[in-house]
Amino acid sequence: MPKKPSEREAEFIVRGEFERKKKLEEEKHKKLKEEEKIKLKELHNMRCPKCGMELIEIDYKKIKVDKCSECDGIWLDAGELEAVSKLEKIGLDKLFSVFKK
Repeated sequence: MPKKPSEREAEFIVRGEFERKKKLEEEKHKKLKEEEKIKLKELHNMRCPKCGMELIEIDYKKIKVDKCSECDGIWLDAGELEAVSKLEKIGLDKLFSVFKK
């Protein structure tokens, strides 16, 4: 019976897989022409990655949270997840209450 990897081993494997995929993406980005990059940014800026509709930006305690105007998905930019994770439970509850219907 195969042995399950430990939590540290699993984390190491996932991190390695992420780094491998990130390098592949970086190579693809280098090949894109600058014009294409600008066109893609204009096309996708402040659009929901899930459904493509516009995102509404909400500033909560210096954390900019993007919420989709259609599917209600919530998106965070780089570094914002870490900032959210540092909020105390009361702060998290208040943040989530902003998005309740």
